[in-house]
Amino acid sequence: MIKDKVVLITGGSTGIGAEVARTLAAKGAKVAIAARRQDKLDAVRAEIAAQGGDIRAYVMDVTDKHQVKAVVEAVVQDFGRLDVIINNAGIMPIRPMSEVNTDEWDAMIDVNIKGTLYGIAAALPLFLAQQSGHIINLSSVAGIKVFAPGGTVYSGTKFAVSAISEGLRIEVGSAVRVTSIEPGAVESDLKLGTTGTARDTVHGFYEQAIPASSVARAIAFAIEQPDDVDINAIVIRPTVQEF
Repeated sequence: MIKDKVVLITGGSTGIGAEVARTLAAKGAKVAIAARRQDKLDAVRAEIAAQGGDIRAYVMDVTDKHQVKAVVEAVVQDFGRLDVIINNAGIMPIRPMSEVNTDEWDAMIDVNIKGTLYGIAAALPLFLAQQSGHIINLSSVAGIKVFAPGGTVYSGTKFAVSAISEGLRIEVGSAVRVTSIEPGAVESDLKLGTTGTARDTVHGFYEQAIPASSVARAIAFAIEQPDDVDINAIVIRPTVQEF
C-alpha cells in the first residue's frame, strides 16, 4: 500500500521527480520533495497541496552529503518517519569523450553516483533500525547498454547506479527493498543538460519520449507491492525506442 507512506524524492521539483510526487500524493502518500531551486519546489508543493496532498519541500543539493543527511532528518522530524527514498536527481550532458570536458564528467559523477550514494547513506541506517524501508534509484537504459558515441561517461554513471542497487539488495534485501528504475527517453529536463556539439542529436532522440507519468506509474507499482515482494528492476522505454 502507498497510502500514508512517507516518501522523499530527490530532484523532485521538475520532470520525473515532480510527476512521481503528484502520482504518489494522489494515492495518499505523504510526500517530501527536495531539489536546489526554491521557486520550482514551491510551484510543485503549491500544486499538490491545492489538490489536498500532504507535501513538504526542502532545498537541497545532492552533491553535499551533509545537506542530504539533514533533509532526511528533517523529513523524519516533520512526518514522524521515512518509508521510501527515491534517488532521482540526475544530469546528462552528452558529449564525445574526445572533447575531454572533465568538468561535465565530474558533475555527472557527483550528481548521478555520489548523489545516489549520499541518499542511500542518509536513509539506510534509519531503514535498518526500523527493519523496513524502500530505496529506489533512478538508473537508465544507458545503465544496461552503453549510450555511445557521446554518452559514454553518462552510461558509466548509470551502470554504477545499477550495480550499486543490485549490490545493496544483496546486502540488505532481507530488511530493505531496493529497486532500480531504468528509463529510456522520457520527457523531462534531462535533455537540456546537453549544450555542446551533441545538442541537436540529443533533442532529436527525445522526440520519441514518453511522458514522465509513465515512469511515475512504474515507481508507484514497485512501492505498492506487499512487504514480501521486492521489484528489483524495471526497464521502461517508448515502444519505438530501439536502444
